[in-house]
Amino acid sequence: MGVGDRLEVLIQRCYAGLDADQLRSEVLARLRGVLTVDAAFFATVDPATVLFTSAVADEPLGAVTEQFMANEFGQDDVNKFAVLAGGPDAVRSLGEATRGDWGSSPRYVEVMRPLGLGDELRAALMSNGRCWGVLCLHRENAEAGFAEHEIQLVRRLAPHLGDGLRRALRAGPMVPGQAGVGAGVVVLDAGLRVDSVSDEGEYWLDELGSAGELPVAVRAVGARMQADRTTARLKVRTRRGAWLELQASRLGENGQTAVVIEPVTPAQLGSLLLDLHGLTPAQQRVTELLLRGYSTRQIVERLCLSPHTVQEHVRASYDKVGVGSRRELVTVLLRGSASRG
Repeated sequence: MGVGDRLEVLIQRCYAGLDADQLRSEVLARLRGVLTVDAAFFATVDPATVLFTSAVADEPLGAVTEQFMANEFGQDDVNKFAVLAGGPDAVRSLGEATRGDWGSSPRYVEVMRPLGLGDELRAALMSNGRCWGVLCLHRENAEAGFAEHEIQLVRRLAPHLGDGLRRALRAGPMVPGQAGVGAGVVVLDAGLRVDSVSDEGEYWLDELGSAGELPVAVRAVGARMQADRTTARLKVRTRRGAWLELQASRLGENGQTAVVIEPVTPAQLGSLLLDLHGLTPAQQRVTELLLRGYSTRQIVERLCLSPHTVQEHVRASYDKVGVGSRRELVTVLLRGSASRG
């Protein structure tokens, strides 16, 4: 099987209904069949903030997570994921960005070169105009980096990976948090290590799959707060289907960070659920009013659209969410029940 055929199989797997962990595992395994990858980092992100919500990292990358996050959120450098997500080109190599002068990148000098890594190929995984994940591929230190045809291959694959992650995030019914478990608090020290945690915080850390380690979502929101000195937020879905919001704030003057973790309902997710289902901005505006109980006539008047256009947007929204009526739309988007599709 040639490279082109292998790439087509990889693209098809993005639409096979895999969850995020399955998709990442299979993509990284199959990707090594179409280009050389010596180490990889693959994360899901909150599309509103491009903060990491879960991640897998090959060694030796896992050992430098704190340095990596400090660079990503608090240091000027090339190819930041948020910049790639908001720019015209969502896929770029370190060689491209530095015109071959890898040493001009602090990330290369301080993080990658000490690990024996050379060129880096980064991709923001976009779908429906939002970023749902990021991919970072590394080569061992060598004069030659990623070739143009390899960069083009990842450019072709990236939007399909974005589609796959978006679809994985909306799959299955949304479950409420454990009854009686409210907001939890995790206090981090200046090095983003756990200083103290409430009982509720312990519960939510376990729901995020900490396995004895601080979940990447907590580290990411904490690192962003420390870099910006302002409150940082992200939303993340647990493996069991519950949605959580994490909010990090500065605590006193000793460098501590308080991360509040609390469950959110589907109704509190706002436009994120509409993004998950692939609604366009125009469809979202109509659907948001529909969910608030507006009639077709009221939507026409509010948005200055023709009745025909409003009906077109409503039908498109029904199709994308997988429902056939306003009542079903409310059930899926405001109550979190699974759709027919």
